[in-house]
Amino acid sequence: MAATNQVTEAAIRDFWNTHPCGDHQVKGLEGDYEAFFCRYDEMRYRREEHILRCLNAIDWKGKQVLEIGLGQGSESEQIIRRGAMWSGVDLTPESIARVSMRLRLKQLPYKRLECGSALALPFPDNSFDIVFSHGVLHHIPDVRTAQREIARVLNPGGKLIVMLYARRSLNYFVSIAVVRRLAVAGLYATRLRPSGIVGRHLSNARKLGLRRYLAMPQFIHANTDGPENPYSKVYDRATVQADFPDFSIELIQQHFMHAPPLPVARLKFLTGVLGWHVWVHMRSRKCNTEPAAGAFHARHSARA
Repeated sequence: MAATNQVTEAAIRDFWNTHPCGDHQVKGLEGDYEAFFCRYDEMRYRREEHILRCLNAIDWKGKQVLEIGLGQGSESEQIIRRGAMWSGVDLTPESIARVSMRLRLKQLPYKRLECGSALALPFPDNSFDIVFSHGVLHHIPDVRTAQREIARVLNPGGKLIVMLYARRSLNYFVSIAVVRRLAVAGLYATRLRPSGIVGRHLSNARKLGLRRYLAMPQFIHANTDGPENPYSKVYDRATVQADFPDFSIELIQQHFMHAPPLPVARLKFLTGVLGWHVWVHMRSRKCNTEPAAGAFHARHSARA
């Protein structure tokens, strides 16, 4: 597992290309795409039922929408079904292939589907009314560049709607910062060689050194999307404001009480203040003095 300051976009792409979002939760894709998508969506919206409520609260109809980071395409389908003129971009070829298959199987219309980076979005300036990204931007170390690109492709006054991991959450403050760190430290001092996820955490600790591995800026990466995950970040309002300077915050809501291995069923009434997912609605600060779309072509030609 790489140290934070060594994480590259290539490492992030390779991880997510070989660990597609949620695969392990539904036994993975075994050839029958339609059955897999049904199985995955049932699991996803049963565990995170708030997602559909949050999507229903957004006016998608007739809007030009860009989704960044597509996973298995569950939200892509939902957004299209709610009337958006949808385009999508993902860093990984595997996600692009799966989402393309989903949309084809379900005969859903869309505008563009691109394999590309949030650091250099392959779309002209002022192309979208809404940019949506669920659980993706907190995996981008250079998120300042990503938010600048998002502001570029949004129309003046356009909206950015994101789900980010919440710093002020039971999962971060108790499960990750206390329970899991104590478990790794305790097992590290023994001669035990456990298998599975615990064994992979101990392997990380032995590679990096226990003290370095348990430091929260490092430990958080391995405790969101698996021990091999190269990068994650947690957010509160102040961190959002710092990392998204081209936007003003309009709404922040917390959802999804999730803090393994803690039993949280009886704590769902605290979801609004200690939930693991923070949904943020932001408005672009850009006004109508932005350069024309030709600037996109000049900028991307220079990068080529």
